[in-house]
Amino acid sequence: MLEISGLVKRYGDITAVDHLSLRCHHEIYGLIGANGAGKSTTLKAVAGILDFDEGDIRIDGLSIRTQPLRCKQQMAYIPDNPDLYEMMRGQEYLNFVADVYQMDTAQRRRQIQRLAALFEMEGALGQRIGGYSHGMKQKLALISALMHDPQLLILDEPFVGLDPKASFTLKQLMRELCERGHTIFFSTHVLEVAQKLCDRIAILMKGRIVAQGTMEEVIGQQSLEQVFLELADHE
Repeated sequence: MLEISGLVKRYGDITAVDHLSLRCHHEIYGLIGANGAGKSTTLKAVAGILDFDEGDIRIDGLSIRTQPLRCKQQMAYIPDNPDLYEMMRGQEYLNFVADVYQMDTAQRRRQIQRLAALFEMEGALGQRIGGYSHGMKQKLALISALMHDPQLLILDEPFVGLDPKASFTLKQLMRELCERGHTIFFSTHVLEVAQKLCDRIAILMKGRIVAQGTMEEVIGQQSLEQVFLELADHE
């Protein structure tokens, strides 16, 4: 579903992502790294938000550069700090997103009701987004991303700001999507979450992948925290 080949992104003289390559398909794939490692830059490039200098990104065989619309129809992306239309009410925003993905009335109603109940947002959808807490905005963004059942879900630090129950719900939904043949590509620096949730991971440091593979291949008999700290010390 997702193939990144030789991705390079520079900001002037700074190389934020340095010849990054990976593939993920029907799995939960975690991009692990400290702040500034290049995680968000990589995810924005995959989502078609950020142009890049070298390499290619393919979604189900289609290049994000040459066929961006067809790629974006198959995905959903949530940044680490969702920037929503604060003058809208929650329900209005979800209907706006449903219109973008051309969801019919029955499908959007069913999905909004189901996901709002799971994230305990039913009573908040009639309120203006500007009055939401950060956690409520994060939940609304998740509902908007999940409701059209994307084949590729791209999440940047998705658990930041969520309460424990919402975090548990999101983990369940991610696993359910994966079991139905979808692909999830997400970034995190919460190593305990990554170790329990991911099928495969890539550890990113200074824009380069320093380790990647299944969780067992990367950590062996150690914890992910031990492996990450050892790699950081080596770098």
